[in-house]
Amino acid sequence: MRTEKSPVRALLPWIGLTVAVLTPLALASMSPLLQWRGPVYIASGFAGILAMGLMLVQPVLVAGYLPRLGPVIGRRVHRYVGGCLVLAVVAHVAGLWITSPPDVIDVLLFRSPTPFSVWGALAMWALFAAAGLAVLRMRVRVPLRLWRRGHVTLTLVAVGGTIAHVLLIEGTMETVSKVALSLLLGVIVAKAVRDLKIWSLRR
Repeated sequence: MRTEKSPVRALLPWIGLTVAVLTPLALASMSPLLQWRGPVYIASGFAGILAMGLMLVQPVLVAGYLPRLGPVIGRRVHRYVGGCLVLAVVAHVAGLWITSPPDVIDVLLFRSPTPFSVWGALAMWALFAAAGLAVLRMRVRVPLRLWRRGHVTLTLVAVGGTIAHVLLIEGTMETVSKVALSLLLGVIVAKAVRDLKIWSLRR
């Protein structure tokens, strides 16, 4: 006979998600590299780490992996978190712009010689395009299946670019935590895409 989950078991996914998001931020705050960085640069870096954490929250919300959170509320929160994710990326790039405008211009135009910058720019533009599709969906009638596939495709590019960007760059983000977060993000996104049957031919 099927029994309802206990309150403690229902809290475990919430606790796990919170730990996954906050641990890289906490470990980055103890990095010895921070003492040679200015406050704007530091804030920019932490905005980037936060953005990756919020990126993990998104598939968890939309796929309904958090107990006691209904699909309607989950997808509504998904939209708000998406807005916060875009703002975090903007803050990340803006901080780098303040500290070194020429480097940021090269990155945005894909002229930077560093591979991690190219992957970061690709992830950023894909994320902005995915967010733009989300706004378009609320204003223009687009077939749901077509919109969902486009949104998810752009999201996968953003996630893949972010993981490559984070793994290639050597900065304040602690190595073990960033590898763990990257693996977790990849697994959760892949599971959500599979569970939601995004590319299923059946309606």
